[in-house]
Amino acid sequence: MSEARTRLRELPSVDRLLTHPRTGVWLARLSREYVTRCCRDALERFRAAIASGELTPEAQIDDDSILAHVERRIESDREPSLRPVINATGTVLHTNLGRAMLAPSAIEAICLVASRPVNLEYDLEKGGRGKRETMIERLLVWLTGAEAATCVNNNAAAVLIAVNTLANDKEVVVSRGELVEIGGAFRIPDILAKSGATLREVGTTNRTHPGDYERAIGPNTGLLLKVHASNYRIVGFSADVPLNDLVDIGRRHNVPVMEDLGSGALVDLSQYGLPKEPLVSQRVACGADVVTFSGDKLLGGPQAGLVVGTRRWLTQIRQNSLHRAVRCDKLTIAALEATLRLYQQSSDVTRQIPTLQLLTRSLTEIERLGANVVTILSRALGPGYRVSMEDATSQIGSGALPTEDIPTKVITVDSDVMSAERIAERFRTARPAILGRINNGRFLLDLRTISNADELVPRWHTTGQAS
Repeated sequence: MSEARTRLRELPSVDRLLTHPRTGVWLARLSREYVTRCCRDALERFRAAIASGELTPEAQIDDDSILAHVERRIESDREPSLRPVINATGTVLHTNLGRAMLAPSAIEAICLVASRPVNLEYDLEKGGRGKRETMIERLLVWLTGAEAATCVNNNAAAVLIAVNTLANDKEVVVSRGELVEIGGAFRIPDILAKSGATLREVGTTNRTHPGDYERAIGPNTGLLLKVHASNYRIVGFSADVPLNDLVDIGRRHNVPVMEDLGSGALVDLSQYGLPKEPLVSQRVACGADVVTFSGDKLLGGPQAGLVVGTRRWLTQIRQNSLHRAVRCDKLTIAALEATLRLYQQSSDVTRQIPTLQLLTRSLTEIERLGANVVTILSRALGPGYRVSMEDATSQIGSGALPTEDIPTKVITVDSDVMSAERIAERFRTARPAILGRINNGRFLLDLRTISNADELVPRWHTTGQAS
């Protein structure tokens, strides 16, 4: 114990560390308060290590060793928490990796509005206050055929504010088979409870009929809600009520009908060989009073919740006090507008929207890329690794068409001396990190989301990391 006390007394003071020439370099570009805090934290770590016996008596403790720790802290703090990664997982819209990549025009729009004042809520023609989502509404009306539209910061918020507006203190009738939970613990029953509405379940998990809705409607019914099963499927002995039938029921009883589409598509994906997904315009044409969907899934834009429907209900949604709490900022609006303009004006939107471009890539193109990857990656990894290309399937992701797979090609990386988990870890520690998947004990790199062979060559800070 006396030896530990001696070593603790030998630790330098914070003031002494701050006068060291090495520290002076940091103080020339960093705030004194920040550097002081880093020095103090480093000293605390050394004190704790000495007191616990973690630091052996032979370990050197001097100003330079402590300042080396401070330097590592400063370098670590300079790294942003959000870093680019290479998505070779086989999930195109990966929630954990930020979902949709933005089109170049959307990125340009963000940079433009981020760097200078803009007319976010200023009407240049009238010279007075304007509405921040005016152009978003015009574009959504154009693209969906709805009477009116608005946008909020994500689709959960869109569902929340729409239900709160249409059915606060009233009952919302929903099929039991549509009480979904998606990623992030987003549960329809929980959202309904937060909205101030009361859930009224009808039907069974696998079968719901029109009569179930008819019998549930009463004097306190505020809304008939249909939820698109975007992240699961019920197959076999099952039945649900089509939206147009639900609209007929709602009109007979003077009850509004809302559908949450989840992903929401603006173009027919089946024309590109992909599974068919309900179009927002089709749901509007069916007569739904309100339709909600996401901006950052199949639409391929920024995170946003989009609400379209009749002017009566959209006016009330915009006037809801919750609207300000969940409204979009200028960066989201700029990116969303640029994305929607591509849908409105582009002659081939699949070449302009990165998400659609990745989903519609041909196997021939992917296979050509794969042949190049095998050559380059084999050379980069060296002896001890086996690199080959195989057939596989990708997923759209983010709850979009979960039971549908897309043909793809994968690069397999095997080793006689290293497990698939260890190989995955080595690729994950590259800069940028390369994220693949493990299947049946093998490490795979899916090529559907890769555009350049060099992306899959790991780059580490030091040499020899692959061994």
